[in-house]
Amino acid sequence: MNYRNFLIILSVLTFLQSCVSKKEMLYLQDVMSFNNTEVTFTNHTLQVDDILKISVGALMPEAALPYNNVSTGGVVANNVDVMRLDGYLVSQTMTINFPVLGELSVKEKTTQDLENDIKKLLVDGGYLISPNVTVRLLNAKVTILGEVQMPGTFSFTENNISLLQALGLAGDLTINGSREDVLVLRRIDGVQTTARINLTSASFLNGPYQMVKPNDVIVVNPNTAKLKTAGYVGNISAILGITSLLLSSIILLTR
Repeated sequence: MNYRNFLIILSVLTFLQSCVSKKEMLYLQDVMSFNNTEVTFTNHTLQVDDILKISVGALMPEAALPYNNVSTGGVVANNVDVMRLDGYLVSQTMTINFPVLGELSVKEKTTQDLENDIKKLLVDGGYLISPNVTVRLLNAKVTILGEVQMPGTFSFTENNISLLQALGLAGDLTINGSREDVLVLRRIDGVQTTARINLTSASFLNGPYQMVKPNDVIVVNPNTAKLKTAGYVGNISAILGITSLLLSSIILLTR
């Protein structure tokens, strides 16, 4: 085998090592087996540093005014950033300071739970008759890192978005992203949890990570092909150059 043929074979082998199979690239390959399955929506438990918008209504609107944070600015008050400044921040002790009612615990409660609690306190305390209470999370966000087109932190206003929708916010995975190794970091009542999701299978659609929770961090790891071209294997052209130099030296010395 001569020097040129050796280089050609080496180049072909290097190319094949960096290839990704079709099986590694396609999402939800068994999705038809999950057809017509029920989608579970959840109302997330509140966490530290959540910012809440709480609105209280009553048969006589004037009676509910003391229980509402009203911004001075009219139309400007509808701006989300302004609403966040006027919102109720969940403290490190999982409480909020609500007008008239004082400090309220939100530990292990959803927005729906908090609505019911405030409504009951207003009725039982004789403050309002038949009040209407709505609680909305203002700073729901998900952070997506790694092998995606646009890594970053993304805000969302929906109560539920799916993992696939969240990855769509980041522009989808790159060609180098591992569909079989997506890491999800999640805080649940002060406890850090982790899970690895295989997007080539639809099995996660029936699990707790089908939907994203506020403050989730999603990390898309590089696939095998990307790893093989990184680190000490690194620069393929450099490897070929060094190999070429060694072979040239051997040929010259053996002539």
